[in-house]
Amino acid sequence: MARTENSTFIKGENMTLRSIEEKDIKPLWRLIYGKKEGPPEWKKWDAPYYPLEPHTIESYRSHENARKERLKDGEPDSRLLLEVEGEVIGTITYYWEHKPSLWLEVGIGIYNPAYWNGGYGTEALTLWIDHLFNSLPIARVGLTTWSKNERMMKVGEKLGMKLEGRMRKCRIYEGEYYDSIRLGILREEWNQRKQKAISSK
Repeated sequence: MARTENSTFIKGENMTLRSIEEKDIKPLWRLIYGKKEGPPEWKKWDAPYYPLEPHTIESYRSHENARKERLKDGEPDSRLLLEVEGEVIGTITYYWEHKPSLWLEVGIGIYNPAYWNGGYGTEALTLWIDHLFNSLPIARVGLTTWSKNERMMKVGEKLGMKLEGRMRKCRIYEGEYYDSIRLGILREEWNQRKQKAISSK
């Protein structure tokens, strides 16, 4: 992992996580919002019970600039690009559920369906969670999804996350009820998994 004063660059085996630059705004906007009719395919899985916030390229640029300005000195960038062989495929984020108690959650969006089911989400979140544990004094990383998104639940399981909460029938999508799923992993659990992976090599 490399980090300058204004950017973050994390190199994995098959992908790179890096800070969003000005040159990325237009292609990223197209990837997220480019579909003219109906919700894009990725949104059908990523909290579709919330409407996709509309953005022009200019308002999206302003939104990104405001996000970066909110980051305090020394705090990791809260949103990075996912890049595979030079192609942007999505973003990865963290947000504070309750910052005074260091309750942090992560999220990921792979907007290009051609990269689903290829292990990219698992690798990206592995790199991201490791980066956050190394950069912040947090005891836990959480991930919230919903019961229809079985792919994300399986990714959480691969990462060693435990099911910490299941709020039943609290999301309605296309006339059906779904559960809200809360997953999480503690710092000591993450370190144990890393140690086991090193020992097995």
